[in-house]
Amino acid sequence: MFIKSLTIYNDNGVIRDIPFHKGLNLIVDNTPDAATDTGNNVGKTTVLRLIDFCLGKDGRAVYTDPANPKVEHQEVKQFLLDTNVIIELVLTTDFERRDVVIRRNFKKRSEAIREINGINIKDEAFENELERAILGIQINKPTFRQIISHNIRYSDQSVSDVLKTVNAFTSDAEYETLYLFLFGCRFDKGDLRQAKLDKLKTDLAFKSRLEKQNSKSTYLSLLGLVNAHIERLQQEKSQLNINPNFAADMDELTHVKYRINGLSSDINSLHLRREMILDAQRELDGQKSDIDLVQLELIYKQAGALIPNLQHTFEELVAYHNQMLDNKVRFISKSLPKINEQLGLLQEELNRLLQLEDKLTQKVVKSNTYEDLEKLINELNGKYQEKGQYESIIQQIEAIESEISQSESEINAIDESLFSDAFRNHIQEQIDKFNVLFSYVSKRLYGEEYALQFEPVVNQKTKKSVYKFSSFNANLSTGKKMGEISCFDIAYIMFARKEGIPCLNFLLNDKKELMSDNQLVSIGDIVEEENIQFVASILRDKLPTQLNRQELFVVELAQDDKLFRI
Repeated sequence: MFIKSLTIYNDNGVIRDIPFHKGLNLIVDNTPDAATDTGNNVGKTTVLRLIDFCLGKDGRAVYTDPANPKVEHQEVKQFLLDTNVIIELVLTTDFERRDVVIRRNFKKRSEAIREINGINIKDEAFENELERAILGIQINKPTFRQIISHNIRYSDQSVSDVLKTVNAFTSDAEYETLYLFLFGCRFDKGDLRQAKLDKLKTDLAFKSRLEKQNSKSTYLSLLGLVNAHIERLQQEKSQLNINPNFAADMDELTHVKYRINGLSSDINSLHLRREMILDAQRELDGQKSDIDLVQLELIYKQAGALIPNLQHTFEELVAYHNQMLDNKVRFISKSLPKINEQLGLLQEELNRLLQLEDKLTQKVVKSNTYEDLEKLINELNGKYQEKGQYESIIQQIEAIESEISQSESEINAIDESLFSDAFRNHIQEQIDKFNVLFSYVSKRLYGEEYALQFEPVVNQKTKKSVYKFSSFNANLSTGKKMGEISCFDIAYIMFARKEGIPCLNFLLNDKKELMSDNQLVSIGDIVEEENIQFVASILRDKLPTQLNRQELFVVELAQDDKLFRI
């Protein structure tokens, strides 16, 4: 598959329509030479991110800072969401038709658009459907995103490492599965082995946490000591001379204490209610009017002169007010006799129970053995708690050891064929085929012959072997390392085509201005010859003269004409 076009549009219409072609496709800035503006931060890399977004990448990568994903470009984010920006990526096999059309927007849940050839796909199924539509395969491991990871290089890791193209958290087992697939070494149990290795790694880490303080043998020794202490304390307890009715007396004492606590709580509640009633009485009594009626008589008469129809005297109003307060006091005070009666009964019952408590307490503690028994019981409880902790940890260690043993046995059975001489020879044959192409491309770019190697190495955590693929080329400069990466990517497409391995026919690259002019020109020549689509973002003033041609440019951006034209 090649990229035919990338279209950006929203509710207001088309923002960008970017057509692509075979061979070299350059995304450049259109900043005048004399301008003070630069060609940076105009959206060149964002074009690559949008293509990656259509191929299953999280949309947040479009509007977040790559160095700090928690920092969002709010203006871009709001524009993408508020105007419902939709990205359409068209893939083709011959540029004469639209084989796969992918449409995505940046909204979530029911508003999300995630279409492949006009059919909206659920989030959890999107990557699998992309794999089926684009590569024509359906496998669990490696994932679609892992398979195409070397085709899309704009992150710091992917532009500086030839083979570690996925992310910093990808395990050696995952890379083993990925490169066995990429180099056509079919191994049907690769995904199962990877899952078993991941489980083994997790189980070993859990066992390590369980034994962080002590090993299993130490816990067994500690458990033996605790059992010995418990046996000694039980003997001491059986030899104590205690009250034969001690248990019954203790139960009764506990019950009496419980009833005392309940009665005390009820008495306190009744006291509180009585005080609230008395407070209310005092407050209402204080509200009775004792106004000097003689002094207010002249005022009332004046009011009568102004309002001739006053039907009650001021004295009558005051008397009515005080009568209402008296009624309230009587109503509130109605429950006082009943409360006082309840308080009396409860207090009598409390006094009786307090006497019974004192009698039972004297009976229980009449001998000196009670304190000894309490001490022994506390010590026994502590030892039983230790015993339970040790037994629990030992059971967990033994359970995880059983899981580890089973995983190791299953991995060993799989590894018999994976690390057999026949399979290892097959891998070497495939690597040799690839290295012929790798060295051919690198010879044209740098006059040097690059190659890959592989070897089984023991993982320090799982103690199991995995095949590790590596490049043994001594490229130290950033520009030359990027050149080596391009050699690998171009050679791989050539290799995959010959071996009939599903692959993309395009490469996305960022920061190509770090490479020297001669190598950039050579890349342009090779991809043209090999019918490979090479899409690169680059500062225009860093372009070699031979590549500074309008027909190579798929989009030109500037400070006053950025990608989204916000």
